[in-house]
Amino acid sequence: MVCAMTTQAQVPIPRTAVVPAAGMGTRFLPATKTVPKELLPVVDTPGIELVAAEAAEAGGQRLIIVTSEGKDGVVAHFVQDLILEGKLEARGKHVMLEKVRRAPGLLKVESVVQSEPLGLGHAVGCVEDKLDDDEDAIAVLLPDDLVLPTGVLETMSKVRAKRGGSVLCAIEVKPEEVSAYGVFDVEVVPDAANPNVLKVLGMVEKPKAEDAPSLYAAAGRYVLDRKIFDALRRVKKGVGGEIQLTDAIALLIEEGHPVHVVVHRGSRHDLGNPGGYLKAAVDFALERDDYGPELRRWLVERLGLSER
Repeated sequence: MVCAMTTQAQVPIPRTAVVPAAGMGTRFLPATKTVPKELLPVVDTPGIELVAAEAAEAGGQRLIIVTSEGKDGVVAHFVQDLILEGKLEARGKHVMLEKVRRAPGLLKVESVVQSEPLGLGHAVGCVEDKLDDDEDAIAVLLPDDLVLPTGVLETMSKVRAKRGGSVLCAIEVKPEEVSAYGVFDVEVVPDAANPNVLKVLGMVEKPKAEDAPSLYAAAGRYVLDRKIFDALRRVKKGVGGEIQLTDAIALLIEEGHPVHVVVHRGSRHDLGNPGGYLKAAVDFALERDDYGPELRRWLVERLGLSER
């Protein structure tokens, strides 16, 4: 495989990253009548750009966005706007100019249209024809998930380089939260130098707390062997007639394909619902020098707290 390489280590990173972005964003209506959910800003940067930057930072060279009819704006965000850039440059707004230029300069962006809303597995399957013959793995990043700090894709790629197969990202959740996630059945890898690397035995979608095989839940980052496409063709449609990515991964496990998870010990924001989106915006703003201090003072006053 021809691989992108990080500057820190010779780690084989899948050069193609896939971002499924075909959903309607119904939980954000009426805003998403005209603005795709993926373009809603986290402070001043669309969520899709944050995810693209993560892929580029890991060494990805190409981003394939899976869209639906009418969501051309998601891809257009990564197209250079020379008129806007010219106006900003003429007015001396150089900081703003660099922000505008960032997205088009991250990596090569392409799109593929998912003709029907047939699930995450179907969306991933739509990119197969876009891959080069020598690509034996892809990275998949769900745009609803912000996994911080970044760097987990590189760790996942290291695990794949050593153990083969596919590697997923997990977060540890509370028992009362497991019913909202796909939860992994895992076992310790005896020779793993990293205790956060676990072998996946199976996966349960949104189990009750008492039925959950662990507290390790899927966190929207995947490094998938190309065999995933054959598995997606062979799995049966699930609830709602959708093709589930987890079903295809489960099939690969049944057939002896190695699958591991890397447990991410940082934070995760869910941009897929307004509550999680607001938390992400506040968290990002608090880290900013331009907005953070004033926002922190306002929050302290608003919540009746005292500065420490």
